[in-house]
Order: sequence, then structure tokens, then C-alpha cells
Amino acid sequence: MNKLLNRVIVKGGVLSPGELKYICDSVESLGCKTISFGSRQDILLPKKVKPEDLNQFDKLKVVDFNEVGVENVVSSYVCADIFPSTSWLTGDRYLYLLEQFGAKSKLKINLTDPKQRLVPLFTGHINFIASEHEDYWYLYIRLPEWKTTKMYPALIYSWDLDKIETAIENILQEEPETIETIFELVSDAVDTNNRTVDKPLEVSFYPFPYFEGMNKIGIDKYWLGLYWRNNKYDISFLKDMCELCSENKIGKISITPWKSFIVKGIPRESKLVWEKFLGKRGINVRHSMLELNWHLPVANKDALNLKKYLVTNFDQNDISTYGLTFGITDYSKSSYYFTSIVVEKNKQPELIGNFQTRDTYNLLYAKNFDPNTREYITHVQDVDKVELPGLLMELSQLYFDQLGSEKEEVVVQKNKKETLEEEVYQCQDCLTIYNETYGDITQNISKNTLFKDLPETYICSLCEAPKSNFKKRVLVK
Repeated sequence: MNKLLNRVIVKGGVLSPGELKYICDSVESLGCKTISFGSRQDILLPKKVKPEDLNQFDKLKVVDFNEVGVENVVSSYVCADIFPSTSWLTGDRYLYLLEQFGAKSKLKINLTDPKQRLVPLFTGHINFIASEHEDYWYLYIRLPEWKTTKMYPALIYSWDLDKIETAIENILQEEPETIETIFELVSDAVDTNNRTVDKPLEVSFYPFPYFEGMNKIGIDKYWLGLYWRNNKYDISFLKDMCELCSENKIGKISITPWKSFIVKGIPRESKLVWEKFLGKRGINVRHSMLELNWHLPVANKDALNLKKYLVTNFDQNDISTYGLTFGITDYSKSSYYFTSIVVEKNKQPELIGNFQTRDTYNLLYAKNFDPNTREYITHVQDVDKVELPGLLMELSQLYFDQLGSEKEEVVVQKNKKETLEEEVYQCQDCLTIYNETYGDITQNISKNTLFKDLPETYICSLCEAPKSNFKKRVLVK
């Protein structure tokens, strides 16, 4: 029951009130009364609009919903200033970085902060994830034909992100099969300011945040999250809202991957004006978490009806789903999940005679209920719709039973390791660490290469200080 759609590319899910109003004016002139938001922070048109019909609107990049080879850049800019974040990754920094990327990427690109939970980290082909080193990023790659995600063996400098991504796109025709091959080909193709990986990426578990309503930022500002359960946002409302944003000197509107959007920077003195604006239009800004934490295929009435059925059952039984997220998918999509729990619809068997069959479903859940683990466990298979509410409540209970136990396990492991010491070597100028476990692939130094075995010509990968500038340090693991 999927409808034909078109996508308007919105790089990083960030646009100005003027840009959103321009999009609304453009699609309204073609007879559309609503727009929707996609899981990659793009805008979806509710009917089949031919690209040539939008040629007159030269500022828009419109592609077919299922078009291969044109992807949107996803970013966690929407979380900056309002949710936990890496200290150096500010809203302004996101905007500068997003400017690097062209308007027509062949691969799905994610640019995310590992300390937030609203935007998934690993759903792209090219996943840049902020490190603790200012302006350096981990890179995790999952090319379209790959089944697993692999870590690039170097940290990427902020101003090399697009250069690296473009180089990877250019070598796709060579069909690289390993991350090491990609590294070699990219290194041969472009000059970069890579940094040595000195420790693995750590992604802590955070409960899924509540992202709706009027919420305070700092002393004198607010942010507003808006969600409509049918994902059909009225164009006339959006245009009026854009005008109000302009009056309040609000520069950006951010789309989330959850079919919603956030307006940041509402002045304290304008809070009442915004509340009246929403109230006069009958906008509900206090949906239950039961409503907000679902990811559905766009314009799929079956999935929407299934969600309503399940949410109603949760509500009637006073079930809490705080921190959990749910997704609905089916056999026809090669989905890369990013929710805690997945309801997967099975393909119906071939009919014989006049026999009628009912839909059946599988239930999967992420390891520790954290989709960033990228490991999914099958809970049950081939169950009827009527069985789903009870089974999901069962999984919800399992989640709360083990909530916090993974943190306790980490603490226990750390306590066990406290007596273990690790020797590393640190540059005295820029504090870059050479860890023998990781080596330094930026200079063709393989893993497990002892510092004493490094050539005398070895230099710091960041500041190019000589080997003699490195001093031994002992880290407590």
C-alpha cells in the first residue's frame, strides 16, 4: 500500500525558514496541501510530481523516492544545544561541515555525534562519528554490497570529510571488498590530514529522548518539537510558522529521522506568542512517548494501522516504553534497522484454491535494546497480529529488567582491569598517542608494531615531530 512519492533533498536535515517556505510555495502551486518528512531528514511530496514540473523552482533538488544514486546527508545538527553532545561539535560547526558536501551524493552519508540518541549513527554507507579529538572523526563504512560495517583505520579531519567521501564514491567501480583496500585506494587518490586511531569508538547507551513540546535552552531561549502522527504537515501552517520564525530571527529549522521537526532559539519573550499560535491552530504538542518512538515506512497505511493497534494496547495496559524505540518493516525492503525493537511482516505464502491466509510477523530486538550495537536477536517468528501486544509487553519488561545492568557490567569489567597497565608513547608537542596495539596505518605501520621497532624516520602523524619527541606513558586500563 505504498504510494508513489518524490523526495526533496535537505542536506543534513537543516533548512532556513525562508527555504522551507519556498518549498511549501513550490509544492502548493502544484496542488499539494501537505508535505511529509522522511527517515533521512528529507521532505516527501504526497503525490507523484514529475521532476520537470519543478524545473521552474531551480532551488529545489527533487528526486524519485526510490531513485538509486541520489542520497541525502543525515546529521545530528538537530541535537546540538538541546541534547547531550561532544563539546567541540557545536551547531555552527555542523553548518560549516555540511557546506562541504555536494548536492548529489551517490552514497548515504551520516554525520553524527555519538553522545546523542535521536539520530542513528550507523544507517549510512559512509558514517562519520565525532571523536573526542577536536575536528577528528571516526569513519565506519558499509558499502551497498557489504553485510557488515567496518571501521576505517584512521581518524578523519573535519575539512577532509567530503574529500574522503568523494574519493570512496570514485573507487566504487573497482568494487573494493575490504576496508584495507579502501584505505589504500583513498590514500593514493587524495592528500589528507588523518590522525592515528588511539582507542576504539565508545558509544554509551542513552534512553531515547522525548523530543516534542516547548522546552528550555539555557536562560532565555526555548526549543519546540512538533510531531503529527499521520506525517502530513499542513502547508498553510508551515508557511505561517516560517513567518513567525523570521519575526523571531530564528535562522534554522531541523528535521528529525522520526517524521518530526524541531525549531531552536525561540526567545523567552516570544514563548506565549508561540503557544497561542499553536493553540489557535489546534496543534497537540504533548503526545505520549508511546506515539513518538516509532519508525514506520512512509505512506504505508497498513503499518500506520498496526502501530495504532499496538499503541492502543500499550495505553490500555498502562505500559511504559520510556527509552525504547520500535520499527515496522516487511520482507520487501532490505532494511537496516535503527530501533530497539523491530516488528517484521512476513511474505504471505502462495495461495492454493480459495484458502485465506493471515499476516504473520517476526519480532527482533537489539542487543541490550541498543540499536547502535547493530546486533539483532530474534525473539519470536511467524506470530499473528493478536499475539504482538503481549509479546511486545514481554520485551518491554525484559528491557526494564536489564536496564542499567549493562552499565554495571562495564563497571565490573573496568574494576577488574584496574590493575592492568598499558604502555603507550605520547608526542610531547601535540599529545598524540602512539599505541602499539593499533600501529599507525597513516604511515604504513601495522598493528602490534613495537615503538622501538619504528624506523628512526617515524614522525608524529599530527604535528610531524620526530620519533625522539615521543615519551613513554603508562595508562591504567
